Amino acid sequence: MEANKKIDRPNKHAGRWKLFAVILVCASPIIASYLAYYVIKPQGRTNYGAFIDPRDYPIPDLHSKALDGTSIGLDAYKGKWIMLQVDKADCTDACRKKLYDMRQLRLTQGKEMDRIERVWLITDAQPLETMLLREYDGTHMLRANPDLVKSWLPTEDGTTVYDHLYMIDPLGNLMMRFPKDADPNRIKKDLNKLLKASSIG
Repeated sequence: MEANKKIDRPNKHAGRWKLFAVILVCASPIIASYLAYYVIKPQGRTNYGAFIDPRDYPIPDLHSKALDGTSIGLDAYKGKWIMLQVDKADCTDACRKKLYDMRQLRLTQGKEMDRIERVWLITDAQPLETMLLREYDGTHMLRANPDLVKSWLPTEDGTTVYDHLYMIDPLGNLMMRFPKDADPNRIKKDLNKLLKASSIG
């Protein structure tokens, strides 16, 4: 009996190590991806836009309203990818370029374009040009509290929220920021990757 006990004990340890090894093998892809994204953060990524950790920038209540005064938040477009820009109502040339780029980027997605919504957060109460409304029909134009918008959206050094385009994923997470004067062709590549990689939205 004593001899049998001595034989059983190593077998139990061997079994535990095998179980541990199986769990480690199964979990290793998850652990590796977590380390690569949150710890190592390699500089050689092929994406053009800067990834944002949504835990650092949860979407607040922006007290936003449609142009007719109806209260509406970004959560109204949950389930879709959101291309987001922030500008004042006078909409300078840079603002118009972003509106144009968002429209064209959506169109270039072909049959996938219905997965994307375009949102313009307007940070003042000034009237909008009628021609602008017609030209960019389909862009959701919401008036939002400028202080809340500026305190929420991250920027690059030397820029403001008015300089960037942002992406929000279908789960309602802020997840990407594009640089000032962004190249639409490079944004398109990122957008293609996001839509292909995601089964949601």
